Amino acid sequence: MTGVREQGEGVSGDPIRVVIADDHVLYRRGLQMVVSQDDDIDIVGEAGDGKEAIDRTVELLPDVVLMDVRMPHTSGIEACARIKELVPSTKIIMLTMSDEESDLYEAVKAGANGYLLKDVPGEEIADGIRAVQSGDSLISPSMASKLLAEFALMSRRQNDRPASVDAPRLTERELEVLRLVARGLANKEIAAELFISENTVKNHVRNILEKLQLHSRMEAAMYAVRENLLEPDE
Repeated sequence: MTGVREQGEGVSGDPIRVVIADDHVLYRRGLQMVVSQDDDIDIVGEAGDGKEAIDRTVELLPDVVLMDVRMPHTSGIEACARIKELVPSTKIIMLTMSDEESDLYEAVKAGANGYLLKDVPGEEIADGIRAVQSGDSLISPSMASKLLAEFALMSRRQNDRPASVDAPRLTERELEVLRLVARGLANKEIAAELFISENTVKNHVRNILEKLQLHSRMEAAMYAVRENLLEPDE
């Protein structure tokens, strides 16, 4: 699983508050049993469909939502986009049996902070919760290769296209950080690459997302490719 680099907790060292949204009751119960074994993660609510996931998130204001992609009434991807509008501070990890590329791309566009297949071990999901809470993105390895392949294809298609003159102005340092984010580096790796602190990297990433009005590092990576901001050798 990519993107898991460090362990983090909620605000002021409190447990990370999590809502599980899945239409299969047995899966919710099993996931809750595995994830809640860790003292730094607290399952505060459940939802059986996308609409209920939105309602529970607005009510409970969790740090992280574990969201099934395909649910009745309102899909997980639709719920993800709505939650990002209503509670932008909540991180969302999409959990699914689907390895369809279209689902991955739609989840990224909706603002998902992570995308995991349901066959990953439960402890990896717990690590993923900590990762997105600390500011990283994560994605199942098999899906990561598909996403990187799509980045490469987009880059080749737009190799001759200049960066948009209307794009929000980023500082040189922010552009450096954005390029490294697009290469899939985590905060710790970016800090080492640029000889700056990890907290400084987090501040740059936050500023980049705010300026570009994006929700996640994956969206930022796709933006960098789309706007031809990567160096030729990347």
